[in-house]
Amino acid sequence: MSSQAAHPVSNLGAKTESGGDSGANAQRMPATMLKTLVGAGDRIMALSLPFIGVGVAANIAWPAVFHMGLGTGGLVAGIVLLLIGVPLWLISAVQLLVYVPRKTLITNGPFRLMLHPVYTSVALLVCPGLGLALDTWLGPALGAVLYVSSRIFSGSEEKILATDFPTEYPAYRERVLLPWL
Repeated sequence: MSSQAAHPVSNLGAKTESGGDSGANAQRMPATMLKTLVGAGDRIMALSLPFIGVGVAANIAWPAVFHMGLGTGGLVAGIVLLLIGVPLWLISAVQLLVYVPRKTLITNGPFRLMLHPVYTSVALLVCPGLGLALDTWLGPALGAVLYVSSRIFSGSEEKILATDFPTEYPAYRERVLLPWL
């Protein structure tokens, strides 16, 4: 296998002995692909969404409580974080969409920097950046919730990758610049 994609895609496109897709497999393929692309994201969001919902509602109801008062400095810092975080997230998401269906391990781009760039860029750059730009501490707080959630659930993705790429994945983990992210 080449080294480009982050999540394995097991049994996609399995052929029958006659060479055609089995009817059951053809029906499961979209659900299997979606689950593979989502990875641990559904569990991360299930844990994070209550905090997000309550936080946003509270921020709307009591904006003064969430106001940081950082002014222009906070706005500039927020924009800088967004200018870094949004492209990292977008590139990572595109890499997943392109390489996961090819059953390849992604080891370049943002994946060269960190193991989970989709989760990490949103949690540590985009959410805090939005919070700073909008002058609310809710962004950094929700980013922390998302990051902790991702650390709780991303291990399941790593186990699958270690199984599906027994040689490539451990070597990739050794080369990642920021393996704790």
